[in-house]
Amino acid sequence: MQQLAPRHAVPFAAPADTKSSAELKVAWVRHQDELRAAQCLRHRVFHEEWSAHASAHTDALDVDRFDPYCEHLIVTTGESADGPAQVVGTYRVLLPDAARRAGGYYTETEFDLSSLRGLRPSMAELGRSCIAAPWRTGGVILMLWTHLVRFLHANGVQQSIGCASVPMPDGGANAARLWHELRGEHLAPEHLRVNPRVALPVDLLPAVGAAEWPPLVRGYIKIGAQVLGAPAWDSAFGCADLPMMLDFNSMSASYRKRFIGA
Repeated sequence: MQQLAPRHAVPFAAPADTKSSAELKVAWVRHQDELRAAQCLRHRVFHEEWSAHASAHTDALDVDRFDPYCEHLIVTTGESADGPAQVVGTYRVLLPDAARRAGGYYTETEFDLSSLRGLRPSMAELGRSCIAAPWRTGGVILMLWTHLVRFLHANGVQQSIGCASVPMPDGGANAARLWHELRGEHLAPEHLRVNPRVALPVDLLPAVGAAEWPPLVRGYIKIGAQVLGAPAWDSAFGCADLPMMLDFNSMSASYRKRFIGA
């Protein structure tokens, strides 16, 4: 088993041990085969299930240039008589110092983040979130978020950004409805708003009726995140991406206590 090279500039301040919940456990990736398993899950979800055609994948793995700079969190099943442990959920984190070394954030490939320049020293990025279909429950995402928030808090992160993807089997109509609903109550202050590099034409799409909120977007809003602007069209992944930001200073007291006990 090949161990990943140590990252001297990015401390693992969160506990290194795993935490179990029934048959699942969550842990930070420490070995190359664990990272490949996470990238394999990403490929199944993004490229097989979503039919993405991004060029950044090879050998049934979803890979991009930011992966080597990120910390990767995985949820795995336990070994059983039916087979070995399987990675069923993953998230990746790009810490501020790592973003500087990487030359920026993945989110910058889709949005102009000039308005967030002053936040960069304390701003991390969450991304590449996916969960295997049979495990898309509140319990799995809660396990991931609990560890993510504790890790970010321990590393002095104040804000996290990321792209929340909205599938577009309807050509983007639901994404447009969702944007119109979010902008009413959950839009960030004007000085923090960002602009998409390739905008989804939300004003040209039908916006009648209620939007169907993806679980990830609903979860982000529930814990206090805000949308930073209108969605971008991600042609590679065939989806609309909403720029989201969570400021931990504005997280509700109940969720702060739940995640970090403070």
